[in-house]
Amino acid sequence: MIRRYGATPATKRNVSVSHHALPSTLLLSFLPLFCQAQPAAFHPKGEALYQQAAPYLNEARAKLDAVPADTPRANTEVKKQAMVLIEAAGQQLKVALPLLEQASALGHPVAQYRLALIYEYELNNAETEPKVCPLLLQSVGQGFAPSALMVDVYCPEFAASADFLSALASVEANQERYAHYYPQPVVMLECQQQKMPTGMAMLNGDGQDFQAEIYRLQGDHNRAQRNEFYQKAVDLNGCPKAERRLKRS
Repeated sequence: MIRRYGATPATKRNVSVSHHALPSTLLLSFLPLFCQAQPAAFHPKGEALYQQAAPYLNEARAKLDAVPADTPRANTEVKKQAMVLIEAAGQQLKVALPLLEQASALGHPVAQYRLALIYEYELNNAETEPKVCPLLLQSVGQGFAPSALMVDVYCPEFAASADFLSALASVEANQERYAHYYPQPVVMLECQQQKMPTGMAMLNGDGQDFQAEIYRLQGDHNRAQRNEFYQKAVDLNGCPKAERRLKRS
């Protein structure tokens, strides 16, 4: 089920736009979400399904985080131990996946993010690849911050549009709504002062981590208020990337 030992954090330079680019008609279908000042309440069944999936997701993530980064070059015993962890994680994801898919179909933004993460990193294939951006856009349209970070990398057509700025403003306004869903796994936090995860590991970001990232993204995409947003990111958690950009301005 799980496709590889290591999930290398993506950058804008190595993402294939052809895999993730969305037709204009599909982008337009998400616009009403970005215009909502307060997204609609979650579907109760969607919330129940997500909560049912969460323990399996957390257990799978813990096992994948424990896989040694040097497994491909390690000795036979280490490789065996790694495969035990990977196979156990795969079993947990088999339980979680249909629950996430059902919750996502009911519009649950956190489930949509976790499903997109699995589709992109653990299951990445020709069938799952086209589903990533639609899931992320639905999620960020309801103000869920972690999805905005993935949109910036994997959905370049939307990230380059003015609607992305509207989506980021909605995310900022809805941070408290999602407080009890944190921490959330994330491949990379550019404002977090710690090493890049290696192997199959991911970082765990809390609400403050993601808020700083949203300020950084607002600075990246809003030239007129760039320094203002970078300063907010620095003030919140010392964001080194935003600080470097402030010094260059």
